[in-house]
Amino acid sequence: MRRILIVDDDKNLRYSFSTLMRKEGYEVEEASDGPPAIRMVEEAHYDAIIMDIRMPRMSGLEAISLIHERHPRLPVIIATAYGTTETAIEAMRLGAYDYVLKPFDINELKLVIASAVEDSSLMRDLVHLPDEPPGDAGELRIIGSSAAMQEVYKLIGKVSRSDIATVLITGPTGCGKELVGRAIYTYSTRRDKPFQAVNCAALPDNLLESELFGHEKGAFTGAIKTKLGRFERCHGGTIFLDEIGDMSLLTQTKILRVLQEKSFERLGGTETITVDVRVIAATNKNLEKLIEGGGFREDLFYRLSVVHITIPPLNKRPSDIPELINYFIQKYNRDRQQPLEGITDRAHAFLAAQPWPGNVRELENAIQRAMVLCPGQVLRTEDFSFLQSPDSVIARPAGDDIENLAERLLQQARKKPGMQLVPEMERLLIETALRETGGNQVKAARLLGISRNTLRNRIEKFGLKGKED
Repeated sequence: MRRILIVDDDKNLRYSFSTLMRKEGYEVEEASDGPPAIRMVEEAHYDAIIMDIRMPRMSGLEAISLIHERHPRLPVIIATAYGTTETAIEAMRLGAYDYVLKPFDINELKLVIASAVEDSSLMRDLVHLPDEPPGDAGELRIIGSSAAMQEVYKLIGKVSRSDIATVLITGPTGCGKELVGRAIYTYSTRRDKPFQAVNCAALPDNLLESELFGHEKGAFTGAIKTKLGRFERCHGGTIFLDEIGDMSLLTQTKILRVLQEKSFERLGGTETITVDVRVIAATNKNLEKLIEGGGFREDLFYRLSVVHITIPPLNKRPSDIPELINYFIQKYNRDRQQPLEGITDRAHAFLAAQPWPGNVRELENAIQRAMVLCPGQVLRTEDFSFLQSPDSVIARPAGDDIENLAERLLQQARKKPGMQLVPEMERLLIETALRETGGNQVKAARLLGISRNTLRNRIEKFGLKGKED
């Protein structure tokens, strides 16, 4: 359950607000002034704080400054009766997430709180690369040890060292573009600053512009107060613009200005707002083709793609599939009263041979669905009947590279019913890696993403040959 802290010296207001938020499903705690609120933040976790500016012993401005210094990712929403006065502006400069006017507009308040809690979760969820195990079950991890993914990890490491360069992440739907974007944030020097993720395809253009840049009161029908945009709330941090290929040319022009001049005006406003925000953009579209057709600005493309990371589709790196299968089983076992014991060899090979047009997301959904429907304690091929029949697997051209191992294994399984597929898959994978590296164990181990000692043990186990260096 999400927990919020209300800080206000008005006891009746705290009671009313607490009652309202508990009905919305939040766990709510209260403080009457700045000093006790600061103590509570040090002793417990909160997803968001809503704080009055005028309090007897410590003003909300002083409290925000102290809280933001120790907990820069914790969203603090200011409650003020004075609108967009210098006090409210100063609160934003000190790191406040947003502000709401007294008396509260209930619907507006709910939206601001929900947005703050969501952003708090985004900032708290760290992303770990394969060689760094997560610190707890709630943290995220990018899975895959293939050569293609190793190149992605290298680029994440390189761009994380610079907190200025823009990054463009491209790849098909479901391949993990946002996860890569969040990994760049996790490993960057901006990791203790705000992180905002915006799906540019999910909002109509006029709403997207307001969402990104904010609007002034009266800018359009329904604009009952000044709203801060994502860029403004993300000052000092990182903004992830997903599906940027769906953005209109007008909004693209404003994004270009932010990248060039680090400034913008809110919708309906005249005040120029300066921000320091790192932009990471992602798309599943071919931006070069969009440029040719006039659908995307060429100058924006070059501004965004200072570093360009391309994530390969899952069917181009099938050697990652077994690792992904095991990861998702472990992930969804946490929600089961009686965890699954695993997956059969035949089901393992069946999944490895699928084309996965929806990529990692489709594979994860398939594992989750099969675990819900599974009548026993082991996933079988039959539990994935919603995909297709094991005998109607879409074949890909066979070859001698690692990418075609899964298909070759399935073909061998048909010829040798009852064969031990997982060991056979492992043997052929190692055999292929050795062949591609000329038998060099060091290079083969690096290609497979395992230690040299592990590779040496497998070579001995399967009776293979490889050079020591």
